[in-house]
Amino acid sequence: MTCSTGCSTGPHATYGECLRAKNMRTAYMQEWKGKDATRQKRADKNLDAYESARRQGIQPKSTRPADVQRAIQISDKMGTAFQA
Repeated sequence: MTCSTGCSTGPHATYGECLRAKNMRTAYMQEWKGKDATRQKRADKNLDAYESARRQGIQPKSTRPADVQRAIQISDKMGTAFQA
């Protein structure tokens, strides 16, 4: 048997043919072009922290994690939203 488990598109001559029929895709396989899932996930996490601060009325100096954390700490100490 050359098909993958759960193949619903029929018998295929090779395993590769079976996967191509399923139109399989692999994410972030272009690391050599500078596209990296780890970098993207880190950027998304940083932007999520910035967005959370903005929802609280805090205006960090930038989206950098250190600036966001600093703005949150200052806001906590002062009891009011920090505005950079």
